[in-house]
Amino acid sequence: MRVKVACVGGGPAGLYLSILLKLQDPSHDITVHERNPEGSTYGWGVTYWRGLLDELQAHDPESARAVEEHSVRWRDGVAHVDGLTTRHRGDEGFAIGRHRLLEILAARARSLGVRLRFDDEIGAGDPPGADLVVAADGVRSALRTHDAGHFGTEILAGRNHYIWLGTTKVFDAFTFAFTETPHGWIWAYGYAFGPEGSTCVVECAPETWSGLGLDRADEAEGLGLLEKAFAGVLDGHPLSGRPTPASGAAPWLTFRTLTNRTWSRGNLVLLGDAAHTTHYSIGAGTTLALQDAIALATALRESARLPDALARYERERKAALLPVQSAARHSAQWYENLPRYIHLPPERMFALLGQRHSPLLPYVPPQLYYRLDRAAGQLEALRRLKRWLGPRVAGRVQARAQDAGRGR
Repeated sequence: MRVKVACVGGGPAGLYLSILLKLQDPSHDITVHERNPEGSTYGWGVTYWRGLLDELQAHDPESARAVEEHSVRWRDGVAHVDGLTTRHRGDEGFAIGRHRLLEILAARARSLGVRLRFDDEIGAGDPPGADLVVAADGVRSALRTHDAGHFGTEILAGRNHYIWLGTTKVFDAFTFAFTETPHGWIWAYGYAFGPEGSTCVVECAPETWSGLGLDRADEAEGLGLLEKAFAGVLDGHPLSGRPTPASGAAPWLTFRTLTNRTWSRGNLVLLGDAAHTTHYSIGAGTTLALQDAIALATALRESARLPDALARYERERKAALLPVQSAARHSAQWYENLPRYIHLPPERMFALLGQRHSPLLPYVPPQLYYRLDRAAGQLEALRRLKRWLGPRVAGRVQARAQDAGRGR
């Protein structure tokens, strides 16, 4: 059955949903309305893991191939703590420039017959006429805000201040840099998203932010101060802020964790950041948005009635989000409690950085937690070795018994 769909918001979630719906039924009439000009976007690069790439491959191999082709990958994580450095090998991670990801998805959507309308802002009181209206217009969603009481929107602001920046320095690993100042610690997360540069997210406690004068500095002064603080990892490369369409210069923010009691009203449904947010320190925002699109497209295909489809989508995604949201909360709290961990030897601090999603970590002394985690890891390694050796040892024993029975 031909369905008319209006997707408000041309980010990854909205574009990928339009692709999936067109692949399911080319007769669907789908329009994506994006308030910003084509080619303009906030942010620098986005991260994801192999699991997402596998999901994209299963649902649209063509866009999956393009995304992988334009991504960079890493396995190492490196932490710099006031001149001391430690490096760990980990799982394979990926990053792609946000602008490149949007170009890939927009081109794919157009090739399938989706209409893309840029510079097209949809007012909260004037939703487009369609069988299904998808609010994919971000954390400040106008369509959701208009009915915030119905959706049960709750927003919890974090404590620390952060800013998204870019640099021409191409990091060879996922890089953490922690610098002590007279006003407390300030730190950065850096990862390459292409040959042209890297994302660099800087974070600090509010007293450090104001003590360093970052609350009063203009953009050039602020960037100069941060370049000096992280000179050891930037190797002379500059930092830059990408102006946002809404507010001009890239701002310092406090992260807002957004939840909604329900995700739909009538034929309007929330998607991606309009429905939920998770702290940037776990690098899952884009992955979750694309998974929302997959789940919504699947529910629409497999449910005969729209209310049933929207209810199924909400139920499945809320269940899938629970462990991710828990991990994100604990990750944000780890950084908010950085003084508890920062004076450990760098390799131990980095190990606990990797354990920051644990709900137990805040309640166990860090040195004790590290020793317990190491012991548990050794036990698990022994278990894996025993499982691997088990069939081989048993096979040898059985062979010797058979040989003995033959009189050898």
